[in-house]
Amino acid sequence: MDDGYLLPEEMPPGHRSGFLAVVGRPNVGKSTLMNRLLGQKIAIVTPRPQTTRNRLLGILTLDIAQVIFMDTPGIHAPQHRLGEVLVDTATATLPDADAVLWVVDVSGSPTDEDRRVAGLVAGVDDVVPRIVALNKADLLKPAYVNTNVKAFGGLAPGAQCELISATRGDNLDRLLELVVAALPLGPRLYPADQVTDQQVRFMAGELVREQVLLNLRDEVPHAVAVIVEDFKARSETMTYISATIFVERDSQKMILLGKDGQMLKKIGQGARHEIEELLGTKAYLELWVKVRPKWRLKDEELRRLGYQPPKAKAGKGGARHT
Repeated sequence: MDDGYLLPEEMPPGHRSGFLAVVGRPNVGKSTLMNRLLGQKIAIVTPRPQTTRNRLLGILTLDIAQVIFMDTPGIHAPQHRLGEVLVDTATATLPDADAVLWVVDVSGSPTDEDRRVAGLVAGVDDVVPRIVALNKADLLKPAYVNTNVKAFGGLAPGAQCELISATRGDNLDRLLELVVAALPLGPRLYPADQVTDQQVRFMAGELVREQVLLNLRDEVPHAVAVIVEDFKARSETMTYISATIFVERDSQKMILLGKDGQMLKKIGQGARHEIEELLGTKAYLELWVKVRPKWRLKDEELRRLGYQPPKAKAGKGGARHT
């Protein structure tokens, strides 16, 4: 039976495959980089820190390799229980990775959060290859190139470093060569036409949250969670989606709704456009706003809204067999 996998006898010589943990502090461009390498949008991207809240799988199938990116939340000093869960989610990818890609913002000097990530990366099994993507090179002033590159390289002794720009595309071909070379020999682990393990229902909810992050400021976006309640194909050309946006306070709800509901309408219009791009059909999107007090502080609320600590670590290679 043809299940879409590359059988061992069909593998080209030297074919490689494996899981690549993509880690770094918030807002260094991890999701932008993964989307760019995949050639399509898998993870939402905004200028706000902690945009990514889940471990996202992106699958890049080449003739010579299959790279399975594990995009993770930014590693930071958490301010609440949700933050702790996000950091746990990120660090839990490391034991199961075949290689680690540490993404940094080279346009500035290393921060305390960068040093914290460096410590976690240094603690990975010595046999696991490490690569440092020195991102945002397009924003790096020439006078600071040598200083900043040496500073980040010094935090990851023995790692291979590449100066890149995920937004502009600088040196991404060379970075990908390093990534492929770091993976072990092996067959494809996913069908060649699969690009993620995420369901479109989840991705639709993320696109709604993306619009909240892009349109609102201050604390409101970080207090938002989105649950897709209904997702149905009403015809070959129309998909119906109903989603609830949860906030923590009545004042946040009023900001989210806006005067005469105009802000919610704007968010819905932006999300609908992105969802239609994702689905390839027209979309009818209904949005609701509800208050769930202090949901970021309570484990039971986090679980209800789709955020929960990762399960016990399976150990090196565990991700291949789950």
